[in-house]
Amino acid sequence: MKLISWNVNGLRACEGKGFSDVFRQLDADFFCLQETKMQPGQLDLAFEGYDSYWNSAEKKGYSGTAIYTRHKPLGVTYGIGIDEHDHEGRVITLEMDDFYLVDVYTPNSQDELRRLDYRMRWEDDFQAYLRRLDEQKPVVVCGDMNVAHEEIDIKNPKTNRRNAGFTDEEREKFTQLLQSGFTDTFRWKYPDQVTYSWWSYRFQARQRNTGWRIDYFVVSNRLQSRVEDARIHTDIFGSDHCPVELDLE
Repeated sequence: MKLISWNVNGLRACEGKGFSDVFRQLDADFFCLQETKMQPGQLDLAFEGYDSYWNSAEKKGYSGTAIYTRHKPLGVTYGIGIDEHDHEGRVITLEMDDFYLVDVYTPNSQDELRRLDYRMRWEDDFQAYLRRLDEQKPVVVCGDMNVAHEEIDIKNPKTNRRNAGFTDEEREKFTQLLQSGFTDTFRWKYPDQVTYSWWSYRFQARQRNTGWRIDYFVVSNRLQSRVEDARIHTDIFGSDHCPVELDLE
């Protein structure tokens, strides 16, 4: 079973850069999107054999998530049930027979860390949400989690220490998530591999591979035995992020 996650940085723009071709090429069972930047009805993008579920931000042209799936879910939940967090279209959860699939676009702490306090509240509430799900059945959570967890996950750790996505606070929250019973699948499979999933559009960052690994598949520890592979598709363009993949037995 193949799962793909991709922050498309605006699905309409990404579609103009070949999104549909990439979608068909990757041929996933579940294809999770973040930062769709779309409202209902703005783009009719359907694929044969797939159902799709969308969570749009109330603010136009901002945030948003979507999941295309070949497998009918038992149920679909939008948001995490906390009003402070549920107006930006950041989470979709599919309940499947033997696991939950959670698609997330984690809030960015922004320039000068002006949203870091909110980010900390989000982290606590989102992790509590995942743990509640995990009590019922295993969880697969994927998406742009807006943190480079370790120094290996970022090209220039020293100069980014107090920048959004690499603060001690954000990194510690990710550590807490893993310690609560979850596995970062790519780092578990490839503990020493340096591969990034996001590059700034500035300073020719992608050509120079000055990147960050901030897109993840994280699974409940008891799903480790089902993880066949975890991949980062650095050869696929169309966004400032590239798709990431999880293959489950």
